[in-house]
Amino acid sequence: MPRNRPALVAAALAAGLMAFAPIIAEARVGGGSSSGSRGSRTQSAPAQTQTAPNSSQPMQRTQQPSNPSVGSTAPAAAGAAGAARPSASRGFMGGMMGGLLGAGLIGMLFGSGLLGGIGGFASILGLLFQVALVVGVIWLVMRLFRGRRQQSAYATAGAGAGMGATTFARQAQMPMSGSAAPASVATMPFNPTPADFQAYEQLLKGVNAAWSARDMATLNRLATPEMVGYFNDDYAALDARGWRNETRDISFDQGDLAEAWHENGQDYATVAMKFSMIDVTRKVADNSVVEGDPNRRTTATEIWTFVRAGGGAWRLSAIQQAG
Repeated sequence: MPRNRPALVAAALAAGLMAFAPIIAEARVGGGSSSGSRGSRTQSAPAQTQTAPNSSQPMQRTQQPSNPSVGSTAPAAAGAAGAARPSASRGFMGGMMGGLLGAGLIGMLFGSGLLGGIGGFASILGLLFQVALVVGVIWLVMRLFRGRRQQSAYATAGAGAGMGATTFARQAQMPMSGSAAPASVATMPFNPTPADFQAYEQLLKGVNAAWSARDMATLNRLATPEMVGYFNDDYAALDARGWRNETRDISFDQGDLAEAWHENGQDYATVAMKFSMIDVTRKVADNSVVEGDPNRRTTATEIWTFVRAGGGAWRLSAIQQAG
């Protein structure tokens, strides 16, 4: 079978970049993914708030089984439906990459090389760049369209408990969201106090500090065993590449309550939080920067869920990325 050496090298390079891209951009605590459990509401999207007006990403890592029999208000149902199906942009990108790989395999079978018909290494890299550019534009358009549609649904239904307050304390008297849990689980409304909101902010800072220090004793105290397991997985992925991530100087900017409830002897609170930080990933060998800027702050918006049993201390039970 003829071998097209430049094409094979380019394909290997592209595959390597795709494999490394997620961890380069998402090395902070939680891996930049949606992970954990929210009790009976794990498979439903949290209500939208002004801090996080778009639907959150569905859980990508969770120990909770799927439970489709979830009743909800209109906004929550719309969010859950969006979480259950892949976005149009992801579907398009997956289809395009699948098509390219499929065409490459067929080309190999018929002797034209992995990327037959394209001459030279530079042309191959040019093609990869053009594909990435087109996919990026389509992703941006779909994101803007989805954001406008969700903003409209949010404004019409009045979903979300938060009112854009700059501190959690101002949210303490706000009514909680009306999202419903599965009929098989008995839930009751729960209203966090100002002290609870202060605890959520301290957990945001404490978990990030422990993550950067790799302080497993503190992480075990501040997070559920499930979340600690995911942290260990993320550490292992970084270690495999010889990297280390640190998030420091956390500054809490804004937050509001999405929903809070009581079930099976435990209190749950899901809150949207916007915060800024120094987020840097370095090579362990020489301390050189792989991603991020040690002198420039970055901003993130995430939805964190906290749980406590019997009025005890709050612990982190889930992190979800804003849509």
